[in-house]
Amino acid sequence: MTQRHVINASVSPKGSLETLSQREVQQLSEAGTGLTYTLFRQCALAILNTGAHVDNAKTILEAYKDFEIRIHQQDRGVRLELLNAPADAFVDGEMIASTREMLFSALRDIVYTENELDALSIDLSTSQGISDYVFHLLRNARTLRPGVEPKIVVCWGGHSINTEEYKYTKKVGHELGLRSLDICTGCGPGVMKGPMKGATIAHAKQRIHGGRYLGLTEPGIIAAEAPNPIVNELVILPDIEKRLEAFVRVGHGIIIFPGGAGTAEEFLYLLGILMHPDNESLPFPVVLTGPKSAAPYLEQLHAFVGATLGAAAQQHYEIIIDDPVEVARQMTQGLKEVKQFRRERNDAFHFNWLLKIDEGFQRPFDPTHANMANLQLSRNLPSHELAANLRRAFSGIVAGNVKDKGIRLIEEHGPYQIRGDAAVMQPLDKLLKAFVAQHRMKLPGGAEYVPCYQVVA
Repeated sequence: MTQRHVINASVSPKGSLETLSQREVQQLSEAGTGLTYTLFRQCALAILNTGAHVDNAKTILEAYKDFEIRIHQQDRGVRLELLNAPADAFVDGEMIASTREMLFSALRDIVYTENELDALSIDLSTSQGISDYVFHLLRNARTLRPGVEPKIVVCWGGHSINTEEYKYTKKVGHELGLRSLDICTGCGPGVMKGPMKGATIAHAKQRIHGGRYLGLTEPGIIAAEAPNPIVNELVILPDIEKRLEAFVRVGHGIIIFPGGAGTAEEFLYLLGILMHPDNESLPFPVVLTGPKSAAPYLEQLHAFVGATLGAAAQQHYEIIIDDPVEVARQMTQGLKEVKQFRRERNDAFHFNWLLKIDEGFQRPFDPTHANMANLQLSRNLPSHELAANLRRAFSGIVAGNVKDKGIRLIEEHGPYQIRGDAAVMQPLDKLLKAFVAQHRMKLPGGAEYVPCYQVVA
């Protein structure tokens, strides 16, 4: 990534932002050396790079080594001073409105996260405590809106997709928007942008004001997948596990488009949860879809699930090829069932409390070489436990592909070793090779992809 034009600017929040205490300002600044400041600087730089065609966090951070962001407390609230910021985030010296909103959303989430972790009332040692923590983070971000009937559709898929697949995601988003449904994605490019773009046009046609385009991300991934400008509600969760839990607690149904390792991670996480016995009767519509050209990919993903998790796992989703209207109809019908189910049990529409999530899916996984090599990948494990471990394997691959820390670990120690039974390793190796061949691991146009992993049976 070549050095881009930079600008110095002073920015105040648009709308309202709770003022920060002196302690919080000090916590964020600490002469530019504190951990909280470092985290906020990384997220801010990613937001200012919205639209950049780069999916390597290390590259972006190194391209703007002299970028600084200073937080000033003043009588009317908070002001941010930006030094050597990417100039593409400004028009005639004024920051683009969506960028400014997301910048202060990042400030809000990071400050609140740190304060909540310091609070004695937060208990991250139990599954319920972790879910409560995710709830508080989302409530503070004003994501939870009580009384609104189920209509948030989560869209998962790859940031590196071809033009035909991208256009298809827009068509699906358009059909969802015509049915007054809102969109939630991982907030980046590709599949995370297409459905939002389609829904935006459909909402305008239906004269829907206040359409929601919710983007959920986390610090480790945001630099590689900078928020797309359509996102009007950005939430930064502390780690990938809490981000995934936020998706399934807030979303009422999920559509999965073609993608790579990150999409497989999300899909396995979802299947592992839905296969838990406590969730057997809980309605949660899931659709795998793509254009006709993506049929082999979807069939291969379906075959991988059958080979590793079994036929029971395949019953938790429907595959629809090249039919955006049918996808939207099926999702709309599924949301009606969700609404009825929650009404009968007096469960909230805005947060899925009844969904059982095992601690194994909630505990942060650190993809070190040792942890990756020690993953238990065997058909002898209960299916939901194998799904959890496969999810961790793909999480490590994502880290090695695009996250700053993961990239540096691979540079220092070489590729991860992923070990397991042949019955699991063979379909895994086949799927990963397909991802590489189809350019689903990295954005095309750069250096040839070099795998950050080795599959060992």
